[in-house]
Amino acid sequence: MTDISSPVCVYWIRGGLFGIGSPSAQIGGIFLLSGRREVRSRSDVNYYTARKLEDMARSMERLAKAFDEGMHKTGSLTRDDGLAAMQTSASMVCQDCSQCGIYAESEREDSYYLYYLLRAFEQKGQIEKEDMPRPFLAGCRKKEDYLAQLNRSLARAAMNLSWKNRFLESRDAVVSQFRELSLILGEFSHQIDQAADITEEYGYIMKKLFRRCHVAVENMLILEYESGRREAYVTARTTNGRCMTAKDASELMSEVIPGTRWNPAKDSRSIITRQSGTVRFEEDGEYQLLYGAARVPKQGERCSGDNYTFCESPGSQAMISLCDGMGCGEPACEESGQVVELTENLLEAGFGSRAAFKLVNTVLLLAGTEQHPAALDMSCVDLYTGVLDVMKLGAAPTFVLGQEGAEVLEAGQVPAGILSEAEPVMLSRKLWDGDHIIMVTDGVLDALPGEDKEQAMCQFLESLDFMPPQEMAERILEFALSFVPGARDDMTVLTAGIWKKE
Repeated sequence: MTDISSPVCVYWIRGGLFGIGSPSAQIGGIFLLSGRREVRSRSDVNYYTARKLEDMARSMERLAKAFDEGMHKTGSLTRDDGLAAMQTSASMVCQDCSQCGIYAESEREDSYYLYYLLRAFEQKGQIEKEDMPRPFLAGCRKKEDYLAQLNRSLARAAMNLSWKNRFLESRDAVVSQFRELSLILGEFSHQIDQAADITEEYGYIMKKLFRRCHVAVENMLILEYESGRREAYVTARTTNGRCMTAKDASELMSEVIPGTRWNPAKDSRSIITRQSGTVRFEEDGEYQLLYGAARVPKQGERCSGDNYTFCESPGSQAMISLCDGMGCGEPACEESGQVVELTENLLEAGFGSRAAFKLVNTVLLLAGTEQHPAALDMSCVDLYTGVLDVMKLGAAPTFVLGQEGAEVLEAGQVPAGILSEAEPVMLSRKLWDGDHIIMVTDGVLDALPGEDKEQAMCQFLESLDFMPPQEMAERILEFALSFVPGARDDMTVLTAGIWKKE
């Protein structure tokens, strides 16, 4: 019989005995500790959730390793493929002829004929008479039939190799998905584990203030994350029969926590009514962004193959995404538009910028768009800290214009959707009040004079007076177009200026 005065716990789930253990390992709803019944705190819920997510992340990583073992991609036909093709040709054409010795000769480990024939087939797409050995040409009575059957057998082996490699590429993309999902779960687990519950610090005064405004707070959770950003979940209802907007409620929260600004989350309720409901509030960032865009299609085309978007993701993250589709016109526009839309959807769903970026690349691989790759460029700004994260796959450089001049953030070389192992170029920089971000497609840089295109752009940016982002984007595009009689490629300029909120 367990002594309940000892520092161990007995806990139940849905009325049944679940187990006995130390307090740090509890996952039940109610437990006995030192002879008293206590309700488990939210921090225990966070701990349990974080551990479960961490376990899932490890499981995904193990699954990725299991998929990654076994078959490996082969670049060319092997010795066994050649022997099988020869054996098939001999059985269908030569039958019981004892004069043919080409197969027996090719079975030798040091056989020159076999490797020569395989390389000749790969280079020319077929084996011709002059590629065959002289004894075969002089002694074989069915050399035309044998050669035709040998080419058919090798063509079938090459097709099987192509399908096998295609399958392995898809498998590698799935493995990459598993690894990215493992990273996402791991990051989410770390975020939950490091989140501090500060409800007790502000809960009483907040409930009191809400009660004065005829709002009964039934439950409240205020979390402070590792970066210092806060988030609140408030379950409340009005008591006077009227309604209160979530925006008005966020102003009450700003009064309770000095020096902060709060806003209702975009995906949360907008009104507090007589029926209980939960509203999610986010602490407003210290910075704000203003955007500008200017573009022109390639001369002779009706639409540009470049696409872009500006959006804000959960957690005071602002995202600027630019995709340069391969080619120009409507096909490139459609493909780059799909990439931009997918990136935006992932960020709005709560994926981290790096995870979203990598997932887009692997989705393009699985979709089979490697014949039409896209240069992907993304800048994410944390409006709470002012930190800029730049991620690129095959995109042109990004420029940051600050008080000390223009800085070039270099690009990657591999377009999205080409290689599953392609890692995006990731750069980070702290932005200050009044800094500007300038993103361009390669059509803009290619139009500039001289060998050092980036230096020419920096000199022009540094010569500009202070102006709104939209006007800056238009001026940059005009500057690039001034050096060419017409747009030789799709040209797009995106600008964003960051300022501290008053």
